[in-house]
Amino acid sequence: MRINFRGSGFGVRGWGAMLPALFVGLLALAGCRQDMHDQPKYIPLRPSDFFGDGRSARPLIEGTVARGHLDDDVAFQTGKGPDGKFIDTFPFPVTKDVIERGQQRFNVYCTPCHDRLGNGSGMIVRRGYRKPPSYHIDRLRQAANGYLYDVISNGFGAMPDYAAQIQPRDRWAIVAYVRALQLSQNASLNDVPPEGRAQLPGGGR
Repeated sequence: MRINFRGSGFGVRGWGAMLPALFVGLLALAGCRQDMHDQPKYIPLRPSDFFGDGRSARPLIEGTVARGHLDDDVAFQTGKGPDGKFIDTFPFPVTKDVIERGQQRFNVYCTPCHDRLGNGSGMIVRRGYRKPPSYHIDRLRQAANGYLYDVISNGFGAMPDYAAQIQPRDRWAIVAYVRALQLSQNASLNDVPPEGRAQLPGGGR
Protein backbone atom coordinates (compact mmCIF):
# COMPACT_ATOMS: atom_id res chain seq x y z
CA MET A 1 0.00 0.00 0.00
CA ARG A 2 1.44 3.32 -1.06
CA ILE A 3 0.76 6.65 0.57
CA ASN A 4 1.22 9.54 -1.79
CA PHE A 5 2.37 12.71 -0.07
CA ARG A 6 2.78 14.57 -3.33
CA GLY A 7 0.81 17.74 -3.36
CA SER A 8 0.11 17.51 0.35
CA GLY A 9 2.87 19.93 1.24
CA PHE A 10 4.02 17.51 3.96
CA GLY A 11 7.35 16.24 2.75
CA VAL A 12 10.68 15.38 4.28
CA ARG A 13 11.09 18.86 5.63
CA GLY A 14 7.73 18.58 7.41
CA TRP A 15 8.78 15.38 9.15
CA GLY A 16 12.06 16.98 10.08
CA ALA A 17 10.22 19.80 11.82
CA MET A 18 8.11 17.25 13.75
CA LEU A 19 11.03 15.21 15.10
CA PRO A 20 12.01 17.57 17.97
CA ALA A 21 8.41 17.67 19.23
CA LEU A 22 8.16 13.87 19.06
CA PHE A 23 11.46 13.55 20.93
CA VAL A 24 10.24 15.83 23.74
CA GLY A 25 6.98 13.86 23.96
CA LEU A 26 8.85 10.56 24.33
CA LEU A 27 10.98 12.03 27.11
CA ALA A 28 7.83 13.17 28.94
CA LEU A 29 6.31 9.71 28.67
CA ALA A 30 9.50 8.16 29.99
CA GLY A 31 9.25 10.38 33.06
CA CYS A 32 5.76 9.10 33.98
CA ARG A 33 6.88 6.12 36.01
CA GLN A 34 4.73 3.95 38.28
CA ASP A 35 6.60 5.44 41.23
CA MET A 36 4.35 8.48 40.93
CA HIS A 37 1.37 6.25 41.71
CA ASP A 38 3.08 4.18 44.41
CA GLN A 39 4.33 7.04 46.56
CA PRO A 40 5.71 6.31 50.03
CA LYS A 41 2.82 7.22 52.32
CA TYR A 42 0.75 5.94 55.21
CA ILE A 43 -2.94 5.24 54.93
CA PRO A 44 -5.02 5.55 58.15
CA LEU A 45 -4.12 3.01 60.86
CA ARG A 46 -1.16 1.61 58.91
CA PRO A 47 1.74 0.77 61.29
CA SER A 48 5.05 2.57 61.16
CA ASP A 49 8.54 1.69 62.39
CA PHE A 50 9.56 5.35 62.42
CA PHE A 51 7.77 6.19 65.68
CA GLY A 52 8.33 4.43 68.96
CA ASP A 53 4.66 3.57 69.47
CA GLY A 54 4.45 1.88 66.06
CA ARG A 55 1.65 4.13 64.82
CA SER A 56 1.78 6.25 61.68
CA ALA A 57 -1.17 8.41 62.83
CA ARG A 58 0.00 10.85 65.46
CA PRO A 59 -2.07 11.82 68.52
CA LEU A 60 -3.43 15.36 68.62
CA ILE A 61 -1.47 17.94 70.55
CA GLU A 62 -3.08 18.66 73.92
CA GLY A 63 -5.52 21.54 73.65
CA THR A 64 -6.08 21.12 69.90
CA VAL A 65 -9.48 22.45 68.80
CA ALA A 66 -11.01 21.57 65.44
CA ARG A 67 -11.90 24.55 63.28
CA GLY A 68 -15.44 25.69 64.12
CA HIS A 69 -15.63 23.60 67.31
CA LEU A 70 -14.29 25.86 70.03
CA ASP A 71 -17.53 25.28 71.98
CA ASP A 72 -16.52 27.68 74.76
CA ASP A 73 -20.14 28.66 75.55
CA VAL A 74 -21.15 25.85 77.89
CA ALA A 75 -24.77 26.95 78.26
CA PHE A 76 -25.21 27.20 74.49
CA GLN A 77 -23.61 23.81 73.83
CA THR A 78 -25.05 21.79 76.74
CA GLY A 79 -28.11 23.62 78.06
CA LYS A 80 -26.53 23.71 81.51
CA GLY A 81 -25.18 26.49 83.69
CA PRO A 82 -21.89 26.61 85.67
CA ASP A 83 -23.57 24.65 88.46
CA GLY A 84 -24.39 21.79 86.10
CA LYS A 85 -28.14 22.41 86.27
CA PHE A 86 -30.36 23.00 83.26
CA ILE A 87 -30.87 26.65 82.41
CA ASP A 88 -34.38 28.00 81.99
CA THR A 89 -33.44 30.84 79.68
CA PHE A 90 -32.19 31.03 76.08
CA PRO A 91 -28.53 31.72 75.21
CA PHE A 92 -29.57 34.26 72.55
CA PRO A 93 -32.58 36.51 71.94
CA VAL A 94 -35.69 34.68 70.71
CA THR A 95 -37.12 36.54 67.74
CA LYS A 96 -39.86 35.77 65.23
CA ASP A 97 -37.21 34.51 62.82
CA VAL A 98 -35.85 32.13 65.46
CA ILE A 99 -39.32 30.68 66.14
CA GLU A 100 -40.03 30.29 62.43
CA ARG A 101 -36.71 28.53 61.98
CA GLY A 102 -37.60 26.30 64.92
CA GLN A 103 -40.95 25.49 63.33
CA GLN A 104 -39.28 24.54 60.06
CA ARG A 105 -36.78 22.25 61.79
CA PHE A 106 -39.49 20.84 64.07
CA ASN A 107 -41.63 19.92 61.08
CA VAL A 108 -38.68 18.10 59.51
CA TYR A 109 -37.30 16.17 62.47
CA CYS A 110 -39.92 16.08 65.23
CA THR A 111 -43.36 15.70 63.66
CA PRO A 112 -42.91 12.04 62.61
CA CYS A 113 -43.24 11.16 66.31
CA HIS A 114 -44.64 14.24 68.04
CA ASP A 115 -47.04 15.42 65.27
CA ARG A 116 -47.45 19.08 64.34
CA LEU A 117 -49.16 20.05 67.60
CA GLY A 118 -46.82 18.14 69.89
CA ASN A 119 -49.46 15.68 71.12
CA GLY A 120 -47.27 12.63 70.43
CA SER A 121 -49.43 11.14 67.67
CA GLY A 122 -47.09 11.37 64.69
CA MET A 123 -47.29 9.12 61.66
CA ILE A 124 -44.76 6.51 62.81
CA VAL A 125 -46.49 6.36 66.21
CA ARG A 126 -49.72 5.50 64.40
CA ARG A 127 -47.81 2.69 62.72
CA GLY A 128 -46.58 1.11 65.93
CA TYR A 129 -43.64 3.17 67.24
CA ARG A 130 -43.64 3.94 70.95
CA LYS A 131 -45.78 6.98 71.72
CA PRO A 132 -43.85 9.92 73.22
CA PRO A 133 -45.40 12.08 75.94
CA SER A 134 -47.38 15.13 74.90
CA TYR A 135 -45.57 18.44 75.18
CA HIS A 136 -48.65 19.77 76.94
CA ILE A 137 -48.44 17.73 80.12
CA ASP A 138 -47.47 19.67 83.22
CA ARG A 139 -44.09 17.94 83.55
CA LEU A 140 -42.87 19.14 80.16
CA ARG A 141 -44.53 22.54 80.38
CA GLN A 142 -42.60 23.12 83.60
CA ALA A 143 -39.33 21.56 82.38
CA ALA A 144 -36.37 23.89 81.93
CA ASN A 145 -35.42 24.99 78.43
CA GLY A 146 -32.04 23.37 78.90
CA TYR A 147 -33.70 20.03 79.61
CA LEU A 148 -35.54 20.08 76.28
CA TYR A 149 -32.30 21.04 74.54
CA ASP A 150 -30.48 18.17 76.26
CA VAL A 151 -33.10 15.64 75.13
CA ILE A 152 -32.69 16.77 71.52
CA SER A 153 -28.90 16.57 71.86
CA ASN A 154 -28.58 13.26 73.73
CA GLY A 155 -31.91 11.48 73.32
CA PHE A 156 -34.15 10.09 76.02
CA GLY A 157 -35.81 6.68 76.34
CA ALA A 158 -36.85 5.46 72.89
CA MET A 159 -35.94 8.80 71.32
CA PRO A 160 -32.49 8.82 69.65
CA ASP A 161 -30.22 11.82 69.81
CA TYR A 162 -30.28 14.36 66.99
CA ALA A 163 -26.91 15.97 67.63
CA ALA A 164 -25.62 14.93 64.21
CA GLN A 165 -28.69 16.10 62.30
CA ILE A 166 -29.51 19.37 64.08
CA GLN A 167 -26.98 22.10 64.83
CA PRO A 168 -26.97 23.63 68.36
CA ARG A 169 -28.59 26.91 67.34
CA ASP A 170 -31.36 25.04 65.55
CA ARG A 171 -31.93 22.89 68.65
CA TRP A 172 -32.54 26.05 70.65
CA ALA A 173 -34.83 27.31 67.90
CA ILE A 174 -36.85 24.10 68.20
CA VAL A 175 -37.08 24.58 71.96
CA ALA A 176 -38.41 28.10 71.37
CA TYR A 177 -41.00 26.75 68.96
CA VAL A 178 -42.04 24.02 71.41
CA ARG A 179 -42.64 26.76 73.99
CA ALA A 180 -44.82 28.57 71.44
CA LEU A 181 -46.73 25.32 70.81
CA GLN A 182 -47.27 24.82 74.52
CA LEU A 183 -48.56 28.35 74.89
CA SER A 184 -50.86 28.03 71.88
CA GLN A 185 -52.52 24.90 73.25
CA ASN A 186 -52.86 26.12 76.83
CA ALA A 187 -53.52 29.85 76.42
CA SER A 188 -56.54 31.69 77.75
CA LEU A 189 -58.27 34.78 76.41
CA ASN A 190 -56.36 36.87 78.95
CA ASP A 191 -53.10 35.86 77.23
CA VAL A 192 -54.21 37.54 73.99
CA PRO A 193 -53.49 41.30 73.72
CA PRO A 194 -56.70 43.37 73.46
CA GLU A 195 -55.79 44.55 69.95
CA GLY A 196 -55.54 40.93 68.79
CA ARG A 197 -58.77 39.58 70.25
CA ALA A 198 -60.85 40.88 67.35
CA GLN A 199 -59.01 38.41 65.09
CA LEU A 200 -60.22 35.44 67.14
CA PRO A 201 -63.33 33.45 66.13
CA GLY A 202 -66.37 35.19 67.57
CA GLY A 203 -64.35 38.34 68.21
CA GLY A 204 -62.77 36.86 71.31
CA ARG A 205 -66.02 36.71 73.24
